[in-house]
Amino acid sequence: MTTTVPDVVDEISGASPAVAARRRPVTREQSQASFDALFSPLDDRHLATPDRWLLAAFATRLTAGDHTAGFYADRARIAAPALAERVLDEAEAQSVAGPYGVYAEPGLRGEDIVGPRYAPSADLRAAVGEKLAAGLAHVHLLTYRLRETDGASHDALVDAGWSVDGIVTLSQLIAFLAFQQRVAAGLRVLSASEAGEAA
Repeated sequence: MTTTVPDVVDEISGASPAVAARRRPVTREQSQASFDALFSPLDDRHLATPDRWLLAAFATRLTAGDHTAGFYADRARIAAPALAERVLDEAEAQSVAGPYGVYAEPGLRGEDIVGPRYAPSADLRAAVGEKLAAGLAHVHLLTYRLRETDGASHDALVDAGWSVDGIVTLSQLIAFLAFQQRVAAGLRVLSASEAGEAA
């Protein structure tokens, strides 16, 4: 009999044992390995571990007030207690419908969607520092205005003190969180559906 070792996706999804057991072992292992590499790095010189939790809490709360957002909020409060509530309040205030953005390619301009643009306030920058504030702005850009990412958006990170390795890690972090949040949401739906059928 094969047993499955619970991982972070199981925890944040609340998936039933039957649904969790159907996840492919390779997918489970790779997902958990990505989580471990991002949040328990061997070297966090380019993106400090507490900032990773803060950025994750911001990113997941921007898109949903779900179990995943709660998971990262709790860990941000542990990793960076002095800043967590400020960052979480900012995410709450800056959560919008989206996505928005303007395409650079003339042929796609008919698909432009006008929407709010986010820039951290001077108060927030003072509270969290220029580097983290720039990271939060980039998270918001990738979440809501992905079509507008370009050299200028990366230059803004560099100007705020981000290294190339740090920018790569930040991009990996946001991509992973988007994947993880959707997988967890799907597993919750499946578990709820099976529970309803059983009832």
